[in-house]
Amino acid sequence: MTPETITDPDLQEVAWDLSDLIDGASADDAQGAVDTLLAAAQTRADAFAAQYAGKVASLDGPGLIAAMKELGEIEETAGRAGTYAHLSFSVDTANPAYGALLQRVEEKGTAIETALLFFHLEWAALDDAVAESLLATEGLDFARHHLATARRYRPHLLTEAEEKILTEKALSGRSAWVRLFEEQTAAITVALEDGAEPVSLEIALSRLFETDRSVRQDTAERVTAALLPGLRTRAYTFNTLLADKMTDDRLRSFPNWLASRNLSNEASDESVQALIEAVRARYELPRRWYRLKAQLLGIDRLADYDRMAAVTQDNEKVAWPEAKRLVLDAYSSFSDELGSLVNRFFDENWIDGPVRPGKRGGAFCSYGVPSVHPYVMLNYTYLRRDVLTLAHELGHGVHASLGAQQGVFHMATPLTLAETASVFGETLVFGRLLDASPTAESRLSLLAESIEGSIATVFRQVAMNRYEHLVHTARRSEGELSVDRFGELWRESQEELLGDSVEVTKGYESWWSYVPHFIASPGYVYAYAYGQLLALAVYGRYEEEGPGFADAYLELLSAGGSKSPEELGAIVGVDLADPGFWDKGLDIVERKLDAAEQAAKDAGRI
Repeated sequence: MTPETITDPDLQEVAWDLSDLIDGASADDAQGAVDTLLAAAQTRADAFAAQYAGKVASLDGPGLIAAMKELGEIEETAGRAGTYAHLSFSVDTANPAYGALLQRVEEKGTAIETALLFFHLEWAALDDAVAESLLATEGLDFARHHLATARRYRPHLLTEAEEKILTEKALSGRSAWVRLFEEQTAAITVALEDGAEPVSLEIALSRLFETDRSVRQDTAERVTAALLPGLRTRAYTFNTLLADKMTDDRLRSFPNWLASRNLSNEASDESVQALIEAVRARYELPRRWYRLKAQLLGIDRLADYDRMAAVTQDNEKVAWPEAKRLVLDAYSSFSDELGSLVNRFFDENWIDGPVRPGKRGGAFCSYGVPSVHPYVMLNYTYLRRDVLTLAHELGHGVHASLGAQQGVFHMATPLTLAETASVFGETLVFGRLLDASPTAESRLSLLAESIEGSIATVFRQVAMNRYEHLVHTARRSEGELSVDRFGELWRESQEELLGDSVEVTKGYESWWSYVPHFIASPGYVYAYAYGQLLALAVYGRYEEEGPGFADAYLELLSAGGSKSPEELGAIVGVDLADPGFWDKGLDIVERKLDAAEQAAKDAGRI
């Protein structure tokens, strides 16, 4: 039985209700409700500009508090409309009405953003002493860290007129290209059998977990064939966005392609480079796993399409009700408060679960705005890894829910800490599954999934960061890149990771072309590795302290992004300034590998 043949009425009912974002309006009245929100936000933005433009330097402490409260309410109002449009589009990218609504929201949202641009430009221009005095104002907690970090952009800001032009032109520039890429990739279908109805790329990729190697190889070949028709268009889109970022970085005086992302992540270039080099220096860990996996599969050397294959016959499918029970039980056992929050996601329709035609691939949690709960999107294909994905995204969900008390400016953390709760929640569920495993064979199966999750989140993401480095650098030195050049650089980055442990096939060279992060969020991917290693360190603290750790953990999540990464880590006893920090997390991955090798021996597999 494969995921595309399962009929699960329970899962088909798992569709989110977005009406909370638009004051309870029905789907038929959604456009009117969205327009009402945007009109209200625009009116308040225009009034805000009339009141404060050119006057930020004259604000006193109470005046700054009043301005930030009004600015926050404007962002909340516009954010509800934007979240509704983006979430509607994500589950049905082929629906022209949703595409038109998204475009409408982006156009009107850009007008609101343009009207408010002056404020942060004027704030950044203040003398340091004046800014420090204002930041000390009592009652500014809801915006203090946000305002302090905004000033770090001071060397990279342009004039107000220039910023307005860039903001307005982005709508028909960068944003349009990103949307094109998303629509193209969402429309990719794969014919898994000759003459059969094609399935989504998400469903096809799930077959790479099958135990039959001929199925995996055939699937990989069919995925490669499905990627070919739009490959030149996706490559042109990538080229255009690479050039756009090159221009933006030059205008803003960023020293390298990753510097702007590091700034937004509140991380120094040096600390990020230390992370990347620490992970690259431990590439032998995934290679060691892949050599063991080849033994387990009875293969001399893995091919790229073998990397995710199940190593045992224990490749059970998990129906939606059981997945729900497992995840809810794990969160509730750790903390009643977290369990109650997770239960609301299920009971109050905050999740969209099944694979559907035109639905965006992958999974995510949308934080939205503090006044409305977060939403989780999945493409649940009944594999056990999907249970861990559910736990992962609900970790984001509880983080967003608890962080909402900090308000719109501090609800979310920098990307470098954004994976903390998700990986922690995933590890909780993994631990329960492992404890319940009755045999060495089942333990091996679970450990394999966990190790491969770490490889995907830490090592593969750093390899993808390396790919981004190669393409951004090549685009800036060589000019427009050909489809073949994109493939060559992809091969180079993957072969560095895999070494002699895995054969990178010719067809795999085009598989960069469906990864959305390269297009929509340049430089994003290393944050997965940062977050995974941080979360493992946090989980290690939980193992040391036991149930009493829950209070500190909830304090961390409830702080949202109101403090620096270092201050947030300190809440749970983690020192991000420790130069050995990354290796400590990598050591935990190595211990799992040791355990997998022992389980393989215990099961008589090696």
